[in-house]
Amino acid sequence: MTQPQPFVSVIIPCRNEEGLIRMCLDSILFQDYSKENMEVIVVDGMSEDKTREIVEEYTKKYHFIKLLDNPKKTTPCALNTGIKNARGEIIIRMDAHATYHPEYITRCVQYLTGVADGRRQAEFSEFRIPNSEFLCVGGIWRVMPRENTLQNKAILFATSSIFAAGDAYYRRGYAGKPKWVDTVFGGCYKRTVFEKIGLFNENLLRAQDLEFNIRLKKAGGKILLVPEIIACYYPKAKLTQFFKHNFQDGFWTIFAFKFTRTPFKLRHYLPLLLVISLLLLWVFGFKFWLLAWGLYLLLSLYFSCIIAIKNNDIRLFFIMPIAFGARHFGYGLGSIWGLIRLLSLKPEN
Repeated sequence: MTQPQPFVSVIIPCRNEEGLIRMCLDSILFQDYSKENMEVIVVDGMSEDKTREIVEEYTKKYHFIKLLDNPKKTTPCALNTGIKNARGEIIIRMDAHATYHPEYITRCVQYLTGVADGRRQAEFSEFRIPNSEFLCVGGIWRVMPRENTLQNKAILFATSSIFAAGDAYYRRGYAGKPKWVDTVFGGCYKRTVFEKIGLFNENLLRAQDLEFNIRLKKAGGKILLVPEIIACYYPKAKLTQFFKHNFQDGFWTIFAFKFTRTPFKLRHYLPLLLVISLLLLWVFGFKFWLLAWGLYLLLSLYFSCIIAIKNNDIRLFFIMPIAFGARHFGYGLGSIWGLIRLLSLKPEN
């Protein structure tokens, strides 16, 4: 006998996403999950472009798509607004600047609940945990271009390269068997987890998902990466935008300590260590500084060469070091600014 599908609430935070929100919603419409057992809640941060107008078109045509306001305009506030208004026993976070393979929701639910056809039941049972409400399931992303430019290509390869992404498996197109990890793209949770460990930290303008998953793991939960759960992600198209995005990510990696004492993974602090090391070596001696810079450039050129050869495009050899630099030094300088801001705070009484 076929198990009834649980009701799913898909929550999409967005702001000024007129270029991608239609593709995102269309990919959800093509999901093979029953539309009678799902709702899509788009939480808009008071967009100043045509995002709201586009979403409203969908709400009029499809009863299960809803639009909510997010006056605070931040991602964690959008997520929490969506969760508070959701009817589903399962909550799935999706991003507006991504599209989703047709089985995305189905696979998330199957691995979260452990319910599937007999052919896959043994595989799912391997990933059950004693308290399944503290399980998070997610998949990988495949980075896609917003524009057909060399800059955008370089950003795509930098975003998914081990030299820039480290051990974040979901970024690197992991294609092995499902595995336990420290974070995934998006995230599928049982609603009860938010009742037990709280909502997303609204003080964290970035990295709120990382902090939430750390709380989940401290509560005895686990995070499962399933490579057949696939999203196509559209990162920034220009190197200046890419640098700014990484600067903000780096800032919140450090400034987050104002609101939480929970440290992130080592990879989040490596760009900070890189920039600080180069600054210290400049103080201790020009030769050491040159040696450190030379080592970094050799690594950057090595990975750039691999990418250029693999994609049969010599131009990538020259632009990839710039993209890697935007990632590493944008993130590192942002972390330094976060550290300066953190140290300048007045002690609370």
